[in-house]
Amino acid sequence: MTSIQDQAGATTPSGMPDLTSSSVSGNRNRVGTILTIVSGVFVAFIIIPLLLVLWDVGGRGLPLLFNTDLYTELPPPPGLEDGGFGHAIIGSLMTLGIAAAISFPVGVLAAVYLAEFGRGTRIAYLVKFSANVLTGVPAILIGLFAYTIVVRPLGSFSAFSGGVALGVLMLPIVIRSTEEALLLVPNEMRQAATGIGATRFQTITRIIIPAAMSAIVTGLILSLARAAGEAAPLLFTAFNNSFWNTDPMRPIATLPVLIYFFSIIPYKPQQDLAWAAAVVLLIIVLTASLLARFFSRAKKF
Repeated sequence: MTSIQDQAGATTPSGMPDLTSSSVSGNRNRVGTILTIVSGVFVAFIIIPLLLVLWDVGGRGLPLLFNTDLYTELPPPPGLEDGGFGHAIIGSLMTLGIAAAISFPVGVLAAVYLAEFGRGTRIAYLVKFSANVLTGVPAILIGLFAYTIVVRPLGSFSAFSGGVALGVLMLPIVIRSTEEALLLVPNEMRQAATGIGATRFQTITRIIIPAAMSAIVTGLILSLARAAGEAAPLLFTAFNNSFWNTDPMRPIATLPVLIYFFSIIPYKPQQDLAWAAAVVLLIIVLTASLLARFFSRAKKF
């Protein structure tokens, strides 16, 4: 009996194992150390590919960013040097702006309904299910969808159709992130507002949404970062051009599509522009991610 107790560890007067004994604490420390090492290995598996991508793209494209012609000139003809991709930067900003104008209001209002009005209803279940399914739909299929409902009726590619495609791509992210942000607001705040005579509309607009605003902004920025690097939907909608364009109803160049086309051209000047554009796009996405991180750390309820 003594040997069995020694193997199991010390016991309390009631016969239960003493979890504060040195042997149990030593086992916990060893398990904790092993799990920490395993977690570190898996974190390295995530960070190392990111660092390699940054090293490769930055090493090839970063030295080219200090040339101001990149941001003010049009691409050169195939085989010729100089030139830039300023028109693609404008095109990316236009399509993302149109996408935000479509997805932000619709997504936030849908999330407000799900979190504040439709809890447990069948409509809310269908909306959540649709958002979850839409999250997993390949981007190229969303491009085909936008081509069918926008490009074909209008008769031409355009920045507007590209914004519609990106807006549909961003919509489920906006809905789910905003809903989660609203659900994080304590119910006591809703009850306190009702107790002082505030209406449902006043509670939502003046208390719930302001309290969750930092988390909502985080989700909105992440949705923009998600859409900024997509090329497949834009190939079927905005397509591309080689000229300055600010008309949303005409074809327009974007950074992801420009990178795609220039990376397959067998001319070094165009390939260099593709690397430089990739660095610019990477900076935009990383900046958006850092802003999202900043707002998520700043949220307070």
